[in-house]
Amino acid sequence: MPVDKFEQLESRAVPMPIENVDTDQIIPARFLKATTRDGFGENLFRDWRYDGKNEPIKDFVLNNPIYKGEILIAGKNFGCGSSREHAAWAVGDYGFKVVVSSFFADIFRNNSLNNGILPITVSPEFLDDIFSAIELDPTTQFKVDLANQTFTIMDTGDSVSFDINGYKKNCLMNGYDDIDYLLSIKDKIHAYEASRN
Repeated sequence: MPVDKFEQLESRAVPMPIENVDTDQIIPARFLKATTRDGFGENLFRDWRYDGKNEPIKDFVLNNPIYKGEILIAGKNFGCGSSREHAAWAVGDYGFKVVVSSFFADIFRNNSLNNGILPITVSPEFLDDIFSAIELDPTTQFKVDLANQTFTIMDTGDSVSFDINGYKKNCLMNGYDDIDYLLSIKDKIHAYEASRN
C-alpha cells in the first residue's frame, strides 16, 4: 500500500493523555483477522469508543466533536505490548499522520514509520505544554516540519526539535516503503553488481 509523501503538516490535534496504552487497546485482538490494511480505523480504540451495545461512549476523546486533526497527542509509553503491526494500520487508517508522545515502544515506533506515520518524541514538559494548549483552545494548530525536524505550537511559537532515523526520514519524505526505496536506487544496485563481475 503506497504511502503519501510527508514534508510538512499543519493541523489541530486530538489529546489522549493516557499512559501505557498498549496495542491491544489500540486495536483489540478480535479485529486482527483481516490481512489488508483497510478498515482498521473504524476499530481504533474500539473498546474505549463503544459500549457493550455498540453505542459511542460520549466522554471518550474520539467521540468528542470538539477535537479534530491529523495529529494524536498521546501519553507516555504509547504502543507498548505486543508487536502487532495492525496497531499502526489502525492509527493511520483512522486519519492520523503524526503521533506525539514522551515515549514510544520501539516496535510501535518502527511499525509506524514503516506505514507512513511519523512518531515524534518530545520531553514530558513539552508534552504537558501541548496538552495545556489544547485544553485552553481545542482549535490550536500545530506545525510539523519533517525536513527541519521541528514540532511547533503555532499559537505560542514554542518549538522543539525531534530525532528521526535518516533512512526513515528519506522514506517518509519520498513516500517510500522499503521496496520503493530499493527500486529508487536500482540503477546504483545494478552498477554495483556489474562492478563486481
